[in-house]
Amino acid sequence: MKLDYKKTLLLGFGFLGISLIWSVYNSYVPIFLREYDLPLWLVGLVMTFDNIAGVTIQPYVGFLSDRTRTRFGRRMPYLMIGAPIGAAFFSLIAVLHLGSSNFTLLMAAIIIMNIGMAIFRTPTVALMPDITPSPLRSKANGIINLMGGLGATLAFLGGAFLYRAGRGLPFYVSAAVMLVATAVVVLVIREPKGSEEELKEQPGVLSTLRSIITGQEKSGLFILLAIFTWFMGYNAVETFWTTYGKESLGIPESTAAAMLTYVSVAFLVFALPAGFIATRFGRRRTILAGLAIMAVFLLGGYFVTNMTYLTIMLIAAGIGWALININSFPMVSDIAPPGKIGSYTGLYYFFSMLAAITAPPVVGGLMDVFGHRAMFLFSVLFMLIALLCMLQVKRGEAQGTA
Repeated sequence: MKLDYKKTLLLGFGFLGISLIWSVYNSYVPIFLREYDLPLWLVGLVMTFDNIAGVTIQPYVGFLSDRTRTRFGRRMPYLMIGAPIGAAFFSLIAVLHLGSSNFTLLMAAIIIMNIGMAIFRTPTVALMPDITPSPLRSKANGIINLMGGLGATLAFLGGAFLYRAGRGLPFYVSAAVMLVATAVVVLVIREPKGSEEELKEQPGVLSTLRSIITGQEKSGLFILLAIFTWFMGYNAVETFWTTYGKESLGIPESTAAAMLTYVSVAFLVFALPAGFIATRFGRRRTILAGLAIMAVFLLGGYFVTNMTYLTIMLIAAGIGWALININSFPMVSDIAPPGKIGSYTGLYYFFSMLAAITAPPVVGGLMDVFGHRAMFLFSVLFMLIALLCMLQVKRGEAQGTA
């Protein structure tokens, strides 16, 4: 059994566009919001709007895409609707902030942009297990996330360059790239048709979640809890790194944002190896190693402000995040019963987005009280809790292999 590298790479263009948008969004929208004299906790709250949309919209869209039957496929209609909405209003964020400076209109653009992105994100992710056999999903996810890491790298490096040339340019260019990338997926990928039997037997999202919680075997529950906790830790640093760099380290926001390139490049380089490592040693062991790496190096970030160490820390975080992120969704998709991949993908994003809603305002509040470095201790704590949860996961390895 061999992976279709060409098809997987083309599907990765969808992840490239999504990653590009969110990397620019997380780097520069907090800076925009601070210019309206908002406290950090309120900036953190506003930055959860995308995650609120993810919690309320994405699980339902995932479930709905399992049941959708059109001549374009199950997942593609959502890409065709959501991507143009997301791109248009993402560009409008910069237009409104730099033009009218009307805070109400800016908030409206942020909300609508996040709704558009939520419409097509889950169906895009669900395409990978749709077209990839179980034993090959870690490798496929490595390639797809390689493309996502490329998108983040383009955002941090190219975005910093464009930001210096014009503060709206990262938004306009990213929106255009995402539209082109999504068009590649829609035009090239041919998704398999879902069976009518799956359509008849499909339960709702809440019923699926209830069965996970009440079921005798708890692997599904513990991996969802692990996803929640490690995203709590990751979002704490990702959301406020640019602010930490500017207000604590005293470096320009463009330089702080560019430093995140170390994370994305390390993730990019290690995306494929992470999939092969999991194929050799198992997904759970690989994720546990990634959590340990992130906890150790982020703990050092609390004590050390030396730029050399912080660079090493960001590189290690990118490697650890690759080991975690490349293999977590394949585990979820293999825990999912037949015909429920879209629903389980929605739950994957429900728990990750719930963490992203919770972490920024809490961490922002802690930073207001205890200082900017509090985000490191917060992140380490939740990485360790995720590690304990993963020790309870007994299923999710590749099916059909030893």
